[in-house]
Amino acid sequence: MAAMGAARGLRGAGGLWQPLRAAPGLAVCRQKSSVSFLTRPDRPNLAYHRLKGRNPGVIFLPGFNSNMNGQKATALEDFCSSLGHAFVRFDYTGCGSSSGNFEECTIGKWRKDVLSILDELTDGPQTQKEIEEKGEWKFPTKYNEEGYYSVTYDFIKEAENHCLLSSPIPITCPVRLIHGMKDSDVPWQISMQVADRILSKDVDVILRKTGQHRMSEKEDTKLLVNTVDDLIDKLSTLV
Repeated sequence: MAAMGAARGLRGAGGLWQPLRAAPGLAVCRQKSSVSFLTRPDRPNLAYHRLKGRNPGVIFLPGFNSNMNGQKATALEDFCSSLGHAFVRFDYTGCGSSSGNFEECTIGKWRKDVLSILDELTDGPQTQKEIEEKGEWKFPTKYNEEGYYSVTYDFIKEAENHCLLSSPIPITCPVRLIHGMKDSDVPWQISMQVADRILSKDVDVILRKTGQHRMSEKEDTKLLVNTVDDLIDKLSTLV
């Protein structure tokens, strides 16, 4: 599932900050870029790539146990570069090139990572008993060699503090939710529930009938870029 939201000063919602436009073919020459690090005195350092440019700009938030070097992230970076828009991609604490231990991370810590990126690098506004006894949950996945992800009990308990579907979601900017109907990890109906809870009147849910969880096929990436392009056009008329 890919989710995007656009607004100046967005906090804790993730996707775009108010800072885009589309190159349909996505045929862009990529220049090798070095990794930079955001140093934080009381938290692990975060690895990131940043393109300076005009607003509206884009921040790419990686999926669970992923990093900033995936196909979708780099495609959006190339797109932004070709049009001169600002762009940031980064690795969460304990992921990719960032400092920290993945097993010690929580949703709350990763949320703080997002806020750090926004503040410093952008401009503008399973069974419960089993988990408790073993201290972790190993759930199957086809996305790594081990065949499972291991999540600690503390991670799951802390994540309960960030459930969103029990009350209105206070986001008022334009939002686009892209979801694959073949997603076996997160049912596409979840995006419908999210859309219903978001306060903004400008919310679209885009369903890909053949889309998988990662939405990483070429056509999926093209859809992502074109959707961001539409959002940029909309934001540009509002500035």
